[in-house]
Amino acid sequence: MSNIPTPHIEAKKEEIAKTVLMPGDPLRAKFIAENFLENPRQVNGVRGMLAYTGTFEGTPVTVFGGGMGMPSVGIYTYELFNFYDVDQIIRIGSAGALSDDAKVKDIIIGIGACTDSNYASQFHLPGTYAPIADFELVQKAVKRADELGIPIKAGNILSTDVFYSADENALKKWAEMGVLATEMEAAALYMNAAKAHKKALCLLTISDEPFNGIALDSKERQVGFTDMMKIALGLAK
Repeated sequence: MSNIPTPHIEAKKEEIAKTVLMPGDPLRAKFIAENFLENPRQVNGVRGMLAYTGTFEGTPVTVFGGGMGMPSVGIYTYELFNFYDVDQIIRIGSAGALSDDAKVKDIIIGIGACTDSNYASQFHLPGTYAPIADFELVQKAVKRADELGIPIKAGNILSTDVFYSADENALKKWAEMGVLATEMEAAALYMNAAKAHKKALCLLTISDEPFNGIALDSKERQVGFTDMMKIALGLAK
């Protein structure tokens, strides 16, 4: 029996490109498709998780909302890698700054993704797994950013299961370990890619500075971050 369509993706296999850009917000997927892709068409709408496929400078690209948190992105990336035979997924998301060197609207490349999640337990590994980005995609992202004249920072990020933590000092503890920013999806994406022998990268734009009380509003998060989108789209070629 075919795994396509899935309970979460209604697209036909040929309607999903080999490269998928994955914002968390489905409305950001819609914005990217309408403003950056040629001839975009909607290929998914199940549960309101919008996805569009078009071309960028002649190369097919799918932009697919991934939702919030590792359980959500874990489902979509698993199905895209294993059922739709996607080669690479680039997460393009927002993050909170943990380092003093990271400020609102800065772009972060997540080289590694620390996590407080139990996601890796399903693999029954005899130790602690370190989720990391694909090195080739990292190299291409750095080169693309340099060509566009867009400054970036690269390093460790935190993928957390908890947005409102009962431990008020949790983020400070990660910051003390040199972690640049916090988000909620990259570790699951990196683990799913590793298990499927596929490629993954997380690009983030700082949307808030939790230690300083600075934050962009929801509209800026939805339609902003164009520099990050330009870098990510170039990785499809």
